[in-house]
Amino acid sequence: MRIGLIGWGAIGQTVARLLEDSPIEIAFVAVNNPERARSGLPAGTTLIADPAEIVGHDVRLVAEAAGRDSVEPWGQASLQSGADFIVSSVSALADPALLEALRASAIRHQCQLEIQTGALGGIDALAGAMRMGVDSVEHRIVKPPRAWRSTPAEHLCDLEHLSEPITFFQDSAAATATAFPKNANVAMTTALAGIGPDRTIISLVADPDSTTNRHEISASGAFGALDVVIANNPLPGNPKTSAMAALNLARAIQNRVNPVII
Repeated sequence: MRIGLIGWGAIGQTVARLLEDSPIEIAFVAVNNPERARSGLPAGTTLIADPAEIVGHDVRLVAEAAGRDSVEPWGQASLQSGADFIVSSVSALADPALLEALRASAIRHQCQLEIQTGALGGIDALAGAMRMGVDSVEHRIVKPPRAWRSTPAEHLCDLEHLSEPITFFQDSAAATATAFPKNANVAMTTALAGIGPDRTIISLVADPDSTTNRHEISASGAFGALDVVIANNPLPGNPKTSAMAALNLARAIQNRVNPVII
């Protein structure tokens, strides 16, 4: 199967390595400047910068791992070309108009918009529970102080001199994903799987003793109760991103060709 990747950062490069021995060909990688050399590109892969170029590559699937601003242009171009589109930068979908526009394109062109689970576990159970009813969802995101650098957290607490964990931000998933788009994509993933962006409560925590990026999801309703904790090691070279974000994206892509999937 021929696919396209949007972005050649830490996630994109990890995904490409994980797909090396699979029956998947990466036809193109979308970047801002295709004139600049990129190391590690799979043989035969073309660099592109214009979403309109997707049409000429005959791909069945396009996977995004390039940031919030890439979702709208590349998502629309992919779906309108008849290719399914996998979103990693789920914080973009905090904009309900964008989510509805992409949904409409997927329906019109008979393809799918897929929100991959990223750094989380238990999202399948939460989505399943919605069929019976979910009353509340809380999601705590706990990371080392260094993972919150270069974010608004620097103005909300003293990241350099913490002696104990501090919850420096708590709000709805919609507000969290907008304020912390690079760190809290998972906020919108949880919200869209469950009771929505406005009712899902997200807490952001800086923990000086933490060595992982931890997610604690609690939900309750007619289905029963769900408590999931996953402690992710950071992706090498990018402490703000969990390794599981790349692993789950690779899994989502490989599931398109595997004869048995989970």
